[in-house]
Amino acid sequence: MGGFFSYVRRNPSLGWGLGILLALLLFSTVGLLFVNKEDAYALATLPDLPPTLDREALAKMSEVQGLGAKMEQLRLALRPIFGTDSQGKGLLASLVMGTGMTLQIGAIAGVVGIGIGTVLGFVSGYYAGSLFDSIVTSVVDVVLTMPAFLILILIASSLTDPDEMEVLQMGLIVSVTAWAFPTRAIRSQVMSMRERPFVMMAKLSGMSGPEIILKELMPNLLPYLVMSLAQSVYGGVMGSLGLQGLGIGDRRQPWLGMTIYWLNYYSAFLRGMWWWILEPVGVIILLLTSLTLTSFGLDEVANPRVRRRA
Repeated sequence: MGGFFSYVRRNPSLGWGLGILLALLLFSTVGLLFVNKEDAYALATLPDLPPTLDREALAKMSEVQGLGAKMEQLRLALRPIFGTDSQGKGLLASLVMGTGMTLQIGAIAGVVGIGIGTVLGFVSGYYAGSLFDSIVTSVVDVVLTMPAFLILILIASSLTDPDEMEVLQMGLIVSVTAWAFPTRAIRSQVMSMRERPFVMMAKLSGMSGPEIILKELMPNLLPYLVMSLAQSVYGGVMGSLGLQGLGIGDRRQPWLGMTIYWLNYYSAFLRGMWWWILEPVGVIILLLTSLTLTSFGLDEVANPRVRRRA
């Protein structure tokens, strides 16, 4: 553990990225203890209220008995602290739940994308020149030349009822094109490694192709795979924000992208509702910044040429 913190001090991008990401994870998990989930949905409270603190509810905390009653009073006191939107949603509850949902979507898209990309990239890279490799590279070339976001819009809008789309469905839709770039990148890495001495020795020892991939190549590329996962999660978050910002998905849910859709729909800019603009945009900026910094930091771990020394 001491070695990890020592390395993080030498790799500030990784430290800041993981720190911000951990803060957002705590905000979306521990934060659920301090909000009422119903406040994240329409008509939960009065609309268009600026940020404030219910001091009356806060003062009553000393009068009630029991932890449960005190927590309920605290929830009431914090309820309007981020203000409300024009639908009567409490923005604190919306951001707590929306951050968690958006992270889940990004994680689903990232895991699916890097999972498919890893399998295709390792197999096609190790067996470069085979029929399988030709098919994979041809499909990847076609997918990468197509506008990915347009494909996501067409797929998401062609569903029978996109308004009923849940977190899992959104994550799977965003992952439709998330595998192509990891496949190409991993394939190039495998092709550069398969001629190295340790792979040749593995072949001479009688190891099969799948054994070499699993026991020799994959462990050596594990840091690169983790870095690629961070990039895939970033892409999944961006794709989900784009779709939701266009109103594609369940508009009743407090997703971060859907919060942006509603503030545009109700002209929050023209009405001077700064809290409705700054708060979700600030959370989105922090989320994307954390994933970007984490990716930069992991790239240093995966690439010895740019690795800092003590």
